[in-house]
Amino acid sequence: MAAFHPRQHQLWNHHPLHPPSADLRRLFHRLTIAFSLSILCFSLVYIFAGCCESELTDNSDVSARDLLVAGSAWPERNVSHADGESGLEGNSSGKEWTATRRLPQALIIGVKKGGTRALLEFLRLHPDIRALGSEPHFFDRHYARGLDWYRTMMPKALDGQIVMEKTPRYFVTVDTPPRIHAMSRDVKLIVVVRDPVTRAISDYTQIISKTPGIPSFESLAFKNHTTGQIDSSWSPLWIGLYAQHMERWLAWFPRSQIHLVSGERLITDPAGELGKVQDFLGLQRIVTDKHFYFNKTKGFPCLKKPEGSSKPHCLGKTKGRTHVSIDPDVIQKLRDFYKPHNQRFYQMVGQSFEWQ
Repeated sequence: MAAFHPRQHQLWNHHPLHPPSADLRRLFHRLTIAFSLSILCFSLVYIFAGCCESELTDNSDVSARDLLVAGSAWPERNVSHADGESGLEGNSSGKEWTATRRLPQALIIGVKKGGTRALLEFLRLHPDIRALGSEPHFFDRHYARGLDWYRTMMPKALDGQIVMEKTPRYFVTVDTPPRIHAMSRDVKLIVVVRDPVTRAISDYTQIISKTPGIPSFESLAFKNHTTGQIDSSWSPLWIGLYAQHMERWLAWFPRSQIHLVSGERLITDPAGELGKVQDFLGLQRIVTDKHFYFNKTKGFPCLKKPEGSSKPHCLGKTKGRTHVSIDPDVIQKLRDFYKPHNQRFYQMVGQSFEWQ
């Protein structure tokens, strides 16, 4: 047998099919480090992407109207503000613009069937107004839930935007003025008033559409039809006693914080009434006559179609519906009944609405 040479032993131990254990450990260590770095990089990318997405989602509550530019045929987002700060894009101070939920600075408090829904929809065109679409009824029905709950109901708004909501029942609810005053003594209040006789008929028309078969308007409006004694406690008539309700509000708020909108002129001259409301709220007059057209079928102003929309925007079928027919003698008796109440209201607010 041939002798085993040491050189042969050395070559055998370094054959590629039999690497030493030290090389295996080094290779495994390198692979482990590479894998760990990959996991770390992936985690950092995922966390960064998630943060960006959450910020975009938080600001997505600001409506598309808020991103429009003033002066076009359709109201758009203001680039500049009255306080000198820029809008969403120009941020010279370096701070981030974030939308938050705040308690309202303005309220449409009445009156039912006066034109509050139309006013709200028209005002929502303004880029500096963020308004709740539904009626929260916080100060008359849900006050026990507290202001924190009320705040969560509000839409998110940027600095400089006015948050508002409308609940027409507030105007006639006894406890509402002190409750609103407790929230803010500086809140701005808007009341849409309408000829109380026309308003009562409109109110009854809505009632009978929901509950057909109820007694006639005439039978409900009079305590005694023979003597002509009016039942002023019947809700459609009671709401129209504006002086009685306004007296409570003036006990808590100065007249300068209450703006009255004519329900009749809101129909015949919506841009004119909207201009006064924008002035009252301290806003630039962005919603103007170029945003409206008169719908002859509904007998009501509608909004011209915005860019990208195929149809103009009119209020729903429950708005502008045909009133039930009322005996002219009954209407005259109601006008006679309301006349002294209307005169007292005009004197109280320093403004005449020239109702018959």
